[in-house]
Amino acid sequence: MQITVVNLSSVADTDVLPVLRAVNRQIAEDFVPYWGQPAALRFEGHAVARPDRDQPAGVRGDAVIYLRDHADVAGSLGYHNQNNVGLPCGFVFTELSASLGEDWTVTLSHEALELIGDANVNKLAAGPHPDNPGRWVLHWFELCDAVQAESYLIDGVAVSNFLLPLYFTPGEQPGGRNDFLGAASGGRPLSSFGVNPGGYLGYLDPATGKMGTWVRPDDAEAVRRLAIKQQAGATRRSVRKANLPELSVAPDLAAARAATPISG
Repeated sequence: MQITVVNLSSVADTDVLPVLRAVNRQIAEDFVPYWGQPAALRFEGHAVARPDRDQPAGVRGDAVIYLRDHADVAGSLGYHNQNNVGLPCGFVFTELSASLGEDWTVTLSHEALELIGDANVNKLAAGPHPDNPGRWVLHWFELCDAVQAESYLIDGVAVSNFLLPLYFTPGEQPGGRNDFLGAASGGRPLSSFGVNPGGYLGYLDPATGKMGTWVRPDDAEAVRRLAIKQQAGATRRSVRKANLPELSVAPDLAAARAATPISG
């Protein structure tokens, strides 16, 4: 997968290039061994300021990430829809990252990994309801949200922690781990379908046909971060959510719960 990065921000192109190299190292050396989905970010530099329907920007690849200063998803979507219709896309806003208290490089890593994992924002994983583990819901297939407050360095560049495949399995697997860093919180590692401090998760409830987001009730940092993200007005996930019709038929939850993996 080739992901084009279009720089529409005040960050100098010469400062963006080392970040792309670091994220590409993260993808190749940390992400691919677990997920088996190779990808690379490629830099296209500054694009035209005003989109032209008849002359789209020269973006090459399978997806695009826009780097901008201001949290204006509506404007970014308008630009994208006029210039690169049909390509999966993500957005990185440097001012929003600053409000979160993290480097924009972490946000870029976050967006890139989630774009690779679910480019068309249509994957869901069956798992327990965060408030009612005895009932199943369909979790968003987002690879960084649950650990979004955690990062590490590659060549001096901060990149995002991310989830591993075992996270999306019911129950726990002794000896395995559910996220790349594997840092313990409160003496315990991240559980399957759980969240670490500062993180959140989203899900579709088949019983109601509604989407929802969840944070730990006592996690003030997660609440703060989620509120800041919502200032953008939309994300690639919430844009799809707004256009998703309500489910007309609820699945057989009893059958879904019975369909658990066989141990051994």
